[in-house]
Amino acid sequence: MFKALNIGAIGVRAGFARSVELAGKYGFAGVYFNPAEVVRTGIARAKSVLENHYVRAAGFGLPVDFRRDEERFRNDLAQLAPLAHAAAEVGCLRCSTWIRPASDKLPFKENFELHRRRLGAAAKVLARYKIRLGLEFVGPKTSREGKKHEFIYTASGMLELCRAIGTGNVGLLLDCWHWYTSGGTTKDFDNWSNETIVDVHVNDAPKGVPVDKQRDAVRCLPGETGVIDIKGFLGGLQSIGYDGPVMAEPFSERVREMEAEDAVRVTKESLDKIWETARIGNSG
Repeated sequence: MFKALNIGAIGVRAGFARSVELAGKYGFAGVYFNPAEVVRTGIARAKSVLENHYVRAAGFGLPVDFRRDEERFRNDLAQLAPLAHAAAEVGCLRCSTWIRPASDKLPFKENFELHRRRLGAAAKVLARYKIRLGLEFVGPKTSREGKKHEFIYTASGMLELCRAIGTGNVGLLLDCWHWYTSGGTTKDFDNWSNETIVDVHVNDAPKGVPVDKQRDAVRCLPGETGVIDIKGFLGGLQSIGYDGPVMAEPFSERVREMEAEDAVRVTKESLDKIWETARIGNSG
């Protein structure tokens, strides 16, 4: 596994070239990006930018709105192929998105079928370019409260959806925050393999807040509080031979208020710290 920078996840606004520059400057091995920017930049130029800074293209968010009306979904799906092509051309074969854990409109079975059909259609397009799709479950109980219908909010539930999609290129986007808030344990890794997990997010939780009261948008840098068992989490990933990117997603007001380079620096330092805590070999 390797450390990758998602500039937006720490509240910094930057385009493709600047994101790659910052990733390289502060020692990240990979960078998350918007494939539409690669198209605008040009594939050859984008490759050159990555190579010049010794950074690899780590992952991108699914550019398809599958959560709302059918027309919007179909329009986005029709534009997915050229974006997937651009991502694959710069060496990125990992895409991801998150799944709402509840709905006011759709009961579980109807919601499951909608996700199976729409994400399956997107996964088929991605598969043509050998790109895998990671699905993130949202764990906090507070994210489901007040909704009429619960949906998937655990790793096991999300893997059921992956199997139902059936394209062979869909797995988990595993976020230690959602793993923790959904009741995950290190024993989970006994049932997983490198092929199970497409992408990984790390962070920490505020101290003094019961797990059922944790709120999704209030987090900390990885290893900052010690509430989440990051050593066990990274150790589990290492035990299954996970070879993909790991990015910090702290949703931290303190980090968002920093100057851009300071935010990137402290984010990299937090990843270096948890790597050392878990005794993971240095991989950028």
